[in-house]
Amino acid sequence: MVSIEKKIAKEEEVYTLDGAVDRHGHPAIRARTGTWVAGILVLVNQGLATLAFFGVGVNLVLFLTRVLGQDNAEAANNVSKWTGTVYIFSLLGAFLSDSYWGRYKTCAVFQAVFVVGLVLLSISSSAFLLKPSGCGDEKTPCGSHSAFHILFFYFAIYLIALGNGGYQPTIATFGADQFDEEDPKEGHSKIAFFSFFYLALNLGSLFSNTILGYFEDQGLWTLGFWASAGSAFVALVLFLIGTPRYRHFKPKGNPLSRFCQVLVAATRKWKVEMMPGGEDLFVVDQKESSMNGDRKILHTEGFSFLDRAAIMTPKDYANQEENIEGRNPWRLCTVAQVEEVKCVLRLLPIWLCTILYSVVFTQMASLFVEQGAAMKTTVSNFNIPAAGMSSFDIFSVAIFIFIYRRILDPIVARIKTKPKGLTELQRMGIGLVIAILAMVSAGVVEVFRLKHAKKDCPSCENASSLSIFWQIPQYMLIGASEVFMYVGQLEFFNGQAPDGLKSFGSALCMTSISLGNYVSSLLVTMVMKISTKDDMPGWIPGNLNRGHLDRFYFLLAALTTTDLVFYIICAKWYKYMKFEGRRGEDHDNNNGQVAAELEV
Repeated sequence: MVSIEKKIAKEEEVYTLDGAVDRHGHPAIRARTGTWVAGILVLVNQGLATLAFFGVGVNLVLFLTRVLGQDNAEAANNVSKWTGTVYIFSLLGAFLSDSYWGRYKTCAVFQAVFVVGLVLLSISSSAFLLKPSGCGDEKTPCGSHSAFHILFFYFAIYLIALGNGGYQPTIATFGADQFDEEDPKEGHSKIAFFSFFYLALNLGSLFSNTILGYFEDQGLWTLGFWASAGSAFVALVLFLIGTPRYRHFKPKGNPLSRFCQVLVAATRKWKVEMMPGGEDLFVVDQKESSMNGDRKILHTEGFSFLDRAAIMTPKDYANQEENIEGRNPWRLCTVAQVEEVKCVLRLLPIWLCTILYSVVFTQMASLFVEQGAAMKTTVSNFNIPAAGMSSFDIFSVAIFIFIYRRILDPIVARIKTKPKGLTELQRMGIGLVIAILAMVSAGVVEVFRLKHAKKDCPSCENASSLSIFWQIPQYMLIGASEVFMYVGQLEFFNGQAPDGLKSFGSALCMTSISLGNYVSSLLVTMVMKISTKDDMPGWIPGNLNRGHLDRFYFLLAALTTTDLVFYIICAKWYKYMKFEGRRGEDHDNNNGQVAAELEV
């Protein structure tokens, strides 16, 4: 009897407890799969893939104007469409990953598409577009191009958009899959992984923004594109090398049909009376749920209309006695299925509140650069590119990840034990507060820039004697806010998404950035339309010395403050999902944190 118990205990130690499997579909052995060995491969892969993507994206607008001869407005519009498409494809990747392919196959396929797109872009640039040889810098324009060459170019960059967009939300979730959250030590590593993941993303973009961006700005487009293709290829190879080590979770099928089944079943039973306490709800037992590698989601209050989809009527009881799998899913749904829908509905208000933060974040790549170009950008004889100031954002991300993980989090965990440390919702709220400070800082800098503006400046280049280094605080504040907001978002949406929708949770972060771009563009258009009257050039004219960019920054600060108020309300209303652990324990899925309330 004792030997049998020891054998069972030994098996529990050997295998992971979260239902992960190896590449052969067998239960994953803890010592041979996953952990930081696989996690580091994913992090390096992310860094190299980000380098490759931004090696194209960071200067794409310059390529369109200098090589294809587009004007600034047309080029900016095309880049916005391309960027938005990247994030839209993230939903496709998340859907295929969660429903049919699984995360490993989705990552591999879309990365291969990404590499092919980069190779085609490099070929089209060197063979067709950069003619005559040496064109494409600031001084030498390129010749005209045939419709086939232009079509080939757009096919290549949208292939890049498809590959990167489909891969991005899945790789974050796949990396987190390598850590068993049922194990305390690996669960802590899983939380840390998201911080390192975001750091790897920023380090990759740092290299492409500086080194590759410099070469491309000098007209060495072919070198920059082939370097990006090489980086993406190495990333793919490293990803495939780790194949024997990875842990996997089986896809759960099409979530859209599951959602529709809940809505239809609830509508069919809208007149059925519910018993108090949910005693008449259809619940799949833990043993059956564990066989599928799932945690059983427990019933929660709220959205009571949807609970009707899981009510057991006399007819349903009769069908259950015959065959539990013979039930009609369009008439009777499980509690877990209903809770999946509730989970998504609860996530949406939180997600909507993050969009305005993304509006603030996008200013770093647009108005911050324009503001910097209108300041003193020279130190001795050295000219500082306005776009290069984004390096301070990346340095800030690295610094604040270290400060949060090594200093702030341990201190708060000692002071605040229930729940332990800051919840993801609290961290996202702090990110919003810091974003408000960043906009105020940018507005104050603009006020002083205008005071030092050169009179009758014909253009915006060096239009003020105020040094560009006064922008450092606003970049640093944006970087600090990213650590709290975007890393918190990754952890929150990944942790709160049901087991069958993990990649969808990561895709929500990307779609937030995408919508932030669109809302920012819409906001700028509205502001210019309203503020441009008679002889007034508007808040954001071509010559910033004649405008009031400071007012736009203060407007964003006010809107973000309003957004923060709504966010606090939504965070207090939010209810964390409750699971019956795979070993039978009941717990809230908030990384050991019990409360969902935001205390700012």
